[in-house]
Amino acid sequence: MTTGSARVAGPADIDRIVEILTTAFFHDPLWGPAFPDVERRREQAAGLWRFYVTSVSRRYPWTFLTAGGEATSVWIPPGGVELTSAEEVEMEHLLLSTTGRETTDGILKIMEQFDTVRPREPHFYLGLIGTHDDHRGNGHGMRLLAENLAVVDAHGAAAYLESSNPVNDVRYGRLGFEPHGKITAASGHVMTTMWRPSIHDREHQR
Repeated sequence: MTTGSARVAGPADIDRIVEILTTAFFHDPLWGPAFPDVERRREQAAGLWRFYVTSVSRRYPWTFLTAGGEATSVWIPPGGVELTSAEEVEMEHLLLSTTGRETTDGILKIMEQFDTVRPREPHFYLGLIGTHDDHRGNGHGMRLLAENLAVVDAHGAAAYLESSNPVNDVRYGRLGFEPHGKITAASGHVMTTMWRPSIHDREHQR
């Protein structure tokens, strides 16, 4: 499956995807502080992103990479799961071995908060989207998201995401996402959850 200038990522793309996400979220107001050891943040975060993307992408063909490798997105289709119970246990062990108990618990808490407020009605869930620092500011991420959403619309489905950085809220709004709720992390950082109604619901609202 391809969507314009993007394509579905495969196993050979994992290294590039991990590199993109590691740079994209290094200074993120949520995920940066989640790895408080700045000297080891790149290594520790890369381990988490690699585990997550590898787990999700081998289960669903909904991890995308732009043609030039500038940006990536990771989606969970309706009815899908991010991680199985076994993978959740494996992820915790990975985090413990690379970060320690306190950091591990903080990350698990974030994920628990996400899962608690995630809508239960069917939708495509945008687990991650990021642009490599070398290509930031050129619109690659939003073009990728727009292409992905065209496919979501073709499926007649809604979409959902958590915006960890408030500067992106307006950008998501331009693509049809609406504020859905708020999540306050243990650090005090407030995130906005956002919902994009299905194309049928949007047309009905007009």
